[in-house]
Amino acid sequence: MLQVSQLFIYPIKSLGGIAKPAVEITDTGFKYDRRWMLVDEQNMFLTQRTHPQMVLLYVAESLNGFTVSKYNDAGLSIHIPFLTESEKHITVTVWDDVCDAIEVSDAHNDWFSEMLNIKCKLVYMTDDTRRKVDKRYATHDEITSFSDGYPILMIGQASLDNLNEKLKEALPVNRFRPNIVFTGGHAHIEDELAAFEINALNFLGVKPCSRCVVITINQQTGKGGKEPLTTLAGYRMKNNKIYFGQNVLQQQNGIINIGDEIKIVRQQQSFI
Repeated sequence: MLQVSQLFIYPIKSLGGIAKPAVEITDTGFKYDRRWMLVDEQNMFLTQRTHPQMVLLYVAESLNGFTVSKYNDAGLSIHIPFLTESEKHITVTVWDDVCDAIEVSDAHNDWFSEMLNIKCKLVYMTDDTRRKVDKRYATHDEITSFSDGYPILMIGQASLDNLNEKLKEALPVNRFRPNIVFTGGHAHIEDELAAFEINALNFLGVKPCSRCVVITINQQTGKGGKEPLTTLAGYRMKNNKIYFGQNVLQQQNGIINIGDEIKIVRQQQSFI
């Protein structure tokens, strides 16, 4: 049996995740997942790929929002409200997409700029913004938040265990920034899940996730290396890209929980 074992949201793109016992599925994916983002002075998104120090900002739930703290110094923190009072709309860029966002506040901009030593702004995606997923993989004009491209990323624990058996030092799942982790099945069975149900909600596995240098960055220290990309390249490479995990589209809104069974509706041939 396949069973949900971990659930994560990442409220601010490229900052730390929050483990959840249950999550609400919305039109853009998990509620509050990547609805905030840091952008530079040209309103281009910031990411660990070029600014690994972003891992040193920790995100936690707090009353009516989230708290972001600097690593090892809870005194250096700032509150991010669920609802911003700002009405300052700006146009931001995420990869090839240009979309509307709200600049949260000057105070937030100043705090993040100081913590990261980068001139930057904190922005929020409102419910009115409709950022569509790649039309080659969309089925019903699905939308996403400030994610790299798809609402949900799913990884099987067996896939991580298989990788860790090949590494000198085992890696935690946070290296791969999944939304759903599940137990059961063989390594990379997520590649084969074309359609499945969780708690009577329908999901589609639409595209294996190609991985970048972010998975080589230690999420506690911000230090990079060669692994696990080097090892994955030996058995998870296709068309000069390295794949680990499955991008998923939700078909209904609702709630899923740790412990829920994943019921396979339709399987497909493994991508690799």
